Amino acid sequence: MKKRINCFLLCLFVAICIGAQDRITGEPFAARSEVLSQNGMVATSHPLATQIGLDILKKGGNAIDAAIAANAALGLMEPTGCGIGGDLFAIVWDGKTQKLYGLNASGRSPRDLTLAFFEQQKMDRIPSHGPLPVSVPGAVDGWFELHKKFGSLPMSEILEPAIDYADKGFPLTELIAWYLNRSVPFYISRGFPNIEDTYIHQNGGQLPNEGQVYKNPYLANTYRKIASGGRDAFYKGEIAETIGNFMKEQGGFLSAKDLATHQSQWVTPVSVNYRGFDVWELPPNGQGIAALQMLQILEGFDFSNIEFGSEEHLHLFTEAKKLAFEDRAKYYADMDFTNVPVEELLSDDYAKKRRDQIGDKAGKYSAGEISAGETIYLTVADKNGTIISLIQSNYRGMGSGMVPPKLGFMLQDRGELFSLKRGQANTYAPGKRPFHTIIPAFITKDGKPFVSFGVMGGDFQPMGHTQIGMNLIDFGMNLQEAGDAPRWDHTGGATPMGKVTTNTGMIRTESGISYKTIRGLMGRGHRMGRARGIYGGYQAILWDDKNKVYHGASES
Repeated sequence: MKKRINCFLLCLFVAICIGAQDRITGEPFAARSEVLSQNGMVATSHPLATQIGLDILKKGGNAIDAAIAANAALGLMEPTGCGIGGDLFAIVWDGKTQKLYGLNASGRSPRDLTLAFFEQQKMDRIPSHGPLPVSVPGAVDGWFELHKKFGSLPMSEILEPAIDYADKGFPLTELIAWYLNRSVPFYISRGFPNIEDTYIHQNGGQLPNEGQVYKNPYLANTYRKIASGGRDAFYKGEIAETIGNFMKEQGGFLSAKDLATHQSQWVTPVSVNYRGFDVWELPPNGQGIAALQMLQILEGFDFSNIEFGSEEHLHLFTEAKKLAFEDRAKYYADMDFTNVPVEELLSDDYAKKRRDQIGDKAGKYSAGEISAGETIYLTVADKNGTIISLIQSNYRGMGSGMVPPKLGFMLQDRGELFSLKRGQANTYAPGKRPFHTIIPAFITKDGKPFVSFGVMGGDFQPMGHTQIGMNLIDFGMNLQEAGDAPRWDHTGGATPMGKVTTNTGMIRTESGISYKTIRGLMGRGHRMGRARGIYGGYQAILWDDKNKVYHGASES
């Protein structure tokens, strides 16, 4: 008998009201205890996707196999935040080589679309929807790159569960039903084709509701072609031709040739040491190093004497974020097109210069906002010590609104994040990867894996990564407490899209932050507010090297 792998059903939809009951142990704000396991762990935002990953591990697959299977399932079960029309990033700790690897599976802009076109159309920004923000979808190539380097089971076996659910259906969850009822009518109102055929007509002709058995046979057929024909079935075959022809009909520029020439890139993760822990992110075109810059600045303050959630905590955090996001707007872009001074931005000397700019009052910096964004993050660990931190998204909700006929998915609108101002690092160019918001994270300690985690949500992600890291390291929280602790967001910080105003921005807090803290921050000149649904979604796995046990946590 194979060793039993503990079932770890992590999901965003657990019906627990924080504060509804008094906890015997741990922080009172924690939704539940950590989940513990010796032989494997799967953490996703959907219980069925988690179960699929678990089943793959039970069949003898490894963490990479399980992550791909879960991601494919989420593309079906949570189409409002991800899918094979989008991009993917991953950090992998390989249990065999005891090393970290990074994968940038983001797509490039169409080769035939130029900056001059936008200037001729007198556009000052790329639209959020329609054919123009569509870039090459990189997720499928990302799957196959991960599988080629680390996978074990055949891809046909890995994709089989998602295909089966797409054909036979699955019960739609409350939150995804809410998003579909919000998003699908919007796309229909814009006159985008194939929306009703893909998301309504296959399911009784009405908008889907919670508990409805939801199907997507078009996506099942697409997955079958990928399972049997490999990544070329998506990028060089009938699927690519369908996408290219459809985009041309819609006045877009993404072509079958753009898909045929696409290739993911293996990159070296970068890190800073924060109080003895190495925190790892991927280098740009993503925004991961903003979290590292924030930690570098904050390490110069003694948080052993600063209470979690206090006025001083949020003030120092916010000022560090403003400074890091200024650099994000100025420097972060596709490193094939611009020289991003990553080493300098993460250096101790530069962090000290930035730290010295922080005073007791709210500073004024160029301010702007991208988007809350919808995304999925998942992490998987196996019995051989391999751990993957993976994030995948279409960017704005379901994406661009561009649904190629009878393929079952929507193309991403990530190209919206290019700047149309000449001379900037993230200025649009053909064949260029746009600035990216989605970022996976990893922490090691003394050269060994410690935590694989992510916090979804557009601009918020570097802030979420920094908050989780501080919760674990500075405030001694366990993995579930670190995610359940109240969060806050700051809207100030220039964007790589070229948006700039100048003010102190606004701090928006969850209800767990006390009024005493809010009042003190207002006294320092911070604008304070509240917002719904901007504080990210969290999954994480921690490796206890002493006891050889995995700890798991998920969004409450």
